[in-house]
Amino acid sequence: MLKWINKAEILSQLKEHGQISRAELSKRTKLSRPCVSSLVEEMIEAGLICEVGIGHSTGGRRPILLECNYQAYAIVGAIFDGSLLQMALTDLRGEVLADCETRLLSPFNGDEALQKLAAGLQILIEKSGYPRQRLLGIGVGLPGITQRREGTISFSPSTGWTGLPVKQEIERKLGIPALIDNDVNLMALGEYVEGVGTGSATMVYLYVGTGIGSGIMIDGQLYRGGSEAAGEVGFMMIGPNSGNKLTGAGVFEQNYSTAAILARAKGLLSGLDEGSSIIQQLIAYANQGNTAAKQLLDDTYRHWAYGLANIVSVLNPDLLVLSGEMIHIDDKGVKQISELLEQSIPVMPRVKKAALGNRAGMVGAVHSVLEAFFSAKLMKE
Repeated sequence: MLKWINKAEILSQLKEHGQISRAELSKRTKLSRPCVSSLVEEMIEAGLICEVGIGHSTGGRRPILLECNYQAYAIVGAIFDGSLLQMALTDLRGEVLADCETRLLSPFNGDEALQKLAAGLQILIEKSGYPRQRLLGIGVGLPGITQRREGTISFSPSTGWTGLPVKQEIERKLGIPALIDNDVNLMALGEYVEGVGTGSATMVYLYVGTGIGSGIMIDGQLYRGGSEAAGEVGFMMIGPNSGNKLTGAGVFEQNYSTAAILARAKGLLSGLDEGSSIIQQLIAYANQGNTAAKQLLDDTYRHWAYGLANIVSVLNPDLLVLSGEMIHIDDKGVKQISELLEQSIPVMPRVKKAALGNRAGMVGAVHSVLEAFFSAKLMKE
């Protein structure tokens, strides 16, 4: 265990400072030079570190510089986003080496999803040239409430995977370690580590798509709640309530998800393109003087602002990130939502649109795999 801790610290220093010598590593880690030399040799043999050249002398023999070998292993990320499966293979730095995407049949079919994952992984391996044995693992973002430790999904009517050993099935089918998580949680994590959330203490990421969900970052960690169901804001009581028994979608998303807004727009407007952003189309119609489009847009913004106000009142984040369909809101719309929000809450957070787009979930998935599996790999080397 001590050796593993020391190796992890050496890697941490190399990641932070780039190319440094054994002597500099000894100084920064406070480990003895013989200890550092011994561990470094083991890590070079394992392919985790490489010698990259000669440094400048400060009065003696010029030192050999060391660097992390970010190509030692690869990581796979996969996000199920509605009927689209997005996959990418990256190195340990998160640089994308290969990617692919495929459409799923509707409604969602679990067996088909596994087949598409396996086929996508094979495509990534062939594109990147990485052998399967050098894959650290795969992180998979799924709609619903995931139980990460058990590897199951406790609530996901749209997938049919509720209560099933999804993680184990993915590992059996792909032959590599896997972790599963809620899709919006992974998007939030990605935006936090590489997007507009960088440097924020507390961030809430609101995603509007076929459903409505959020990811909550507190002090650099995803907040999951007692049953890992935190962030299921689509079940807020916002909008008309049919009073029917819960079948899958919550009241908020029944009324103000992308699908719900599109369904209402179809009853008001002609010539809509279902393959394009409904918000962009409503903005275009409203700018042309269409009263019905303007009223629907205002109603949508107002109720999205109600959801944000509820979130802020409970969590007091310093940053709200608008994502999914919300990235298509224009500056005027962001201002309108911000003003509605400011009228409703005592302390106003910053409001920004997401920066990573559909990369966010992939970044979060890769980051999760790196955290979950790299330490275990170090212990084996």
